[in-house]
Amino acid sequence: LPVDVVAAQTFSAESAVKFVPAQEIPSGWMGLDIGPASIRLFKEVIADAQTIWWNGPMGVFEMDKFSKGSIKMSHAIIDTHATTVVGGGDTADGVERAGDADEMTFISTGGGASLELIEGKELPGIKPLRKVAE
Repeated sequence: LPVDVVAAQTFSAESAVKFVPAQEIPSGWMGLDIGPASIRLFKEVIADAQTIWWNGPMGVFEMDKFSKGSIKMSHAIIDTHATTVVGGGDTADGVERAGDADEMTFISTGGGASLELIEGKELPGIKPLRKVAE
């Protein structure tokens, strides 16, 4: 989990921001991206990973001001030799915005379905295919 965040009072390009510990977001402010300490920590873990399953962007990446965490994580992921799975439409969009989509092993826009798959649940779209194959 993030140890620090980029906090702002409003989701706007003009909003003032500050970096604060994740547990100390001021009242009336929002954590809209991961902070620089979290980026460094996450990069250290990612560098040694053999498999990376990424589900969910780091912040509100749709606005450039709050996209740095997601973009830096995307770049860190493609710099590894890991098998990389991106799950979820927002995460897929973030990877595309970072220019890293071609470097990922697999991208799925079904974030919830991706998580259910690794939980071992039978996916609704797969069940009818198995019946046909039998």
